[in-house]
Amino acid sequence: MAMNAYSLQLPFGDHNITTNNMMETIKFKGQPVKVAGNFVSVGTIAPNFELVKTDLTLLRLDDLKGKKVVLNIFPSLDTGVCATSVRRFNVLTAGLPNTVVLAISKDLPFAHARFCTTEGIDNVIPLSDFRASSFDADYGVLMEDGPLRGLLARAVIVIDEEGKIIYTELVSEITHEPDYDKAIEALK
Repeated sequence: MAMNAYSLQLPFGDHNITTNNMMETIKFKGQPVKVAGNFVSVGTIAPNFELVKTDLTLLRLDDLKGKKVVLNIFPSLDTGVCATSVRRFNVLTAGLPNTVVLAISKDLPFAHARFCTTEGIDNVIPLSDFRASSFDADYGVLMEDGPLRGLLARAVIVIDEEGKIIYTELVSEITHEPDYDKAIEALK
């Protein structure tokens, strides 16, 4: 995955302030796709977020303090690779103590509920980022262009019990699955 620098001129009174941000580039079927913002880094504290559960209540990352958390982030449950990642994490993390897996996309909560019920998913908490939130910007996972523009890029982030990020993967090709083994290893 390549990173491209860009500058943004912000007017501030009579002056302009220039900020340099790094923009990730991933691929969709071999074609470059820009991902807005900075993807989170290992060793940093995970930004808090507020996402929507299937019953339309909110879940905050802070609600899970003291637990290991896997963020399985993807474009949509309506694609084979995304659905597979939810199924795989559901099985792979079933026996891991003190571990919570969050399946995060911009799919509506109703789609998450239907998928999890149909598939028998019971070790994953599905969450929707369909409302305007800062999640995609804070985690650097919003696809800025390409056919899936506006959806979340495929990524896996593992957070320890203190809220520190201990593993990240921004999958370089959207049509590929994440590295499950490395994510699970980070939990041990």
